[in-house]
Amino acid sequence: MIVGLAGGLAGGLALFLYGMRKMTEALKLVAGDRVKNILSKLTTNRVTGALAGAGVTAVIQSSSITTVLVVGFITAGVMNFTQSMGIILGANVGTTITAQIIAFKITKSAMLLIAMGFFTEVLATNQRVRQIGIMLMGLGMLFFGMELMSQATHPLRALEPFMDLMRGMENPLLGILMGAGFTALIQSSSATTGIVIIMASQGFVTLEAGIALVMGSNIGTCVTAYISAIGKPREAMQAAVAHILFNVMGVLLFIAFIPWLAEVVRYISPVSSGLDGVNRLAADTPRQIANAHTVFNVLNLLIFLGFTNALSALVLRIVPSMPIVEEKIIEPKYIDDYYLDQPALALDRVRLEITRMGKHALSMLRDSMPILTVGTRERIHSLQQRDEEIDILHSAIIVYLHDLSSGDLVDPLPQRLYQYVTLANHIENIADTVEKGIVSDSYKRLDYKLTFSEGTEELIKAIYKETYLVGQAALEAIENNDRDKAQELLDSKARFGGLVERARSHLYSRLTQESPEHLVVYKIESNAIEHYRHIHKLFMRVCEMIIAQSELENAKEQEQEEPQEEQEPSNEERSE
Repeated sequence: MIVGLAGGLAGGLALFLYGMRKMTEALKLVAGDRVKNILSKLTTNRVTGALAGAGVTAVIQSSSITTVLVVGFITAGVMNFTQSMGIILGANVGTTITAQIIAFKITKSAMLLIAMGFFTEVLATNQRVRQIGIMLMGLGMLFFGMELMSQATHPLRALEPFMDLMRGMENPLLGILMGAGFTALIQSSSATTGIVIIMASQGFVTLEAGIALVMGSNIGTCVTAYISAIGKPREAMQAAVAHILFNVMGVLLFIAFIPWLAEVVRYISPVSSGLDGVNRLAADTPRQIANAHTVFNVLNLLIFLGFTNALSALVLRIVPSMPIVEEKIIEPKYIDDYYLDQPALALDRVRLEITRMGKHALSMLRDSMPILTVGTRERIHSLQQRDEEIDILHSAIIVYLHDLSSGDLVDPLPQRLYQYVTLANHIENIADTVEKGIVSDSYKRLDYKLTFSEGTEELIKAIYKETYLVGQAALEAIENNDRDKAQELLDSKARFGGLVERARSHLYSRLTQESPEHLVVYKIESNAIEHYRHIHKLFMRVCEMIIAQSELENAKEQEQEEPQEEQEPSNEERSE
């Protein structure tokens, strides 16, 4: 009996956890991009932040993913840590949706969901639809695992030592410790809550004991958050500490009011008629525990929402932000393996790193003209060495995108990944043009002790300035994903072409002048025009990539909306 019971429980728990993981991963891929956009927009104040955190976590069923998104926004400068507190507080409310679904006792639909999910995944050609199939199959496995655990625990009613242990759960401290320990062990508060509801459905657990166990699971899940933050960005540890403070303080605040909370929940929860004793306990308690879980977390949110400034100040005292130090050896600032589990956010980090790489290349471009015309050998060498910084960032970005591409990506993320590879290559090419072309001609100017003619220098400077201004605007278009800015730059190509033609004509007219080094001077000056023309062309390609990606993503969105739009004509045809 014991072996069969242990096997049933372990197998059911394994299926439950595996189903939860597959469902969360699929939801993350399907909704990740939109979830990221929602969170970034709804953080103007603590209330909207809390609502956004609760809503997003309810959809993706993972407070850890919500935390990753929050950490990404903080490090990107989209929000500060105090603004993020509302989202972190709201995430706990979002996780209660799992308990509500479990309490509806729809485990009999498990096999149907598994079948629907499997055939959707196998037959669908669209990656997004396939992920929806995986999500359904994960949900079915979750319910099937619950059913197995329920069947395995049924014989425990006849086991007196187990019943004595369950009666001991009436002690709230013991219940909280048991819930915290079990959640820390299996690293899933949703699984702990599900098991508590299953045990309640067998009549093993009273509402008061269930509340204590669920409160303990809120503390136990902090262990997972803390462990996952070790070695990650500093903001991840700050978010984990905020999570711990919120959950532990919430439990300490309510531990003395468990009987009161139980009475409130009994009052607002439906009651089964015609049952009594253990049967009534088994019928009503699961729903009551799910409601208590939600009420407890909502009350905590309402209480602590007014103290977000004080809580964030306390967290920053416990885990202070790292001091800003001047970079000696350049390394990636935004990309980190911490974000790879959230592809939409990881690609946002790549965009920020590409923008940073572009600013380094733009600084090389800014210094190139003064160095070409009057720079010393030391300054030329310094400019040449700066290309190594670009190469380091370029290599890191390409490796990161390769790692990201090995996972499952849904439209439009694969196209965006390809766009960022191309953008990184274009920016690296810009830096190489400065390093190999302009630097080489600068050394040649020194070796031959040449000077540019005043008229030619002014014309080349005009080309250089236009190229630099276009580069600045192109980087802004990348950073803000600004299609209109990119189109505006493309419309300015004719003006740049006119500057180039005027400079070329001037150079051709000077070929007739006789001087010992006139051919060498002509070569350096014409090379400078071509180098800046090539860099300008690369910036134009960057703009074309931004516009093409924007048009592709808009087309994808329209494709997803088309089936709904086509429904109305078909209904009209039927009525005719």
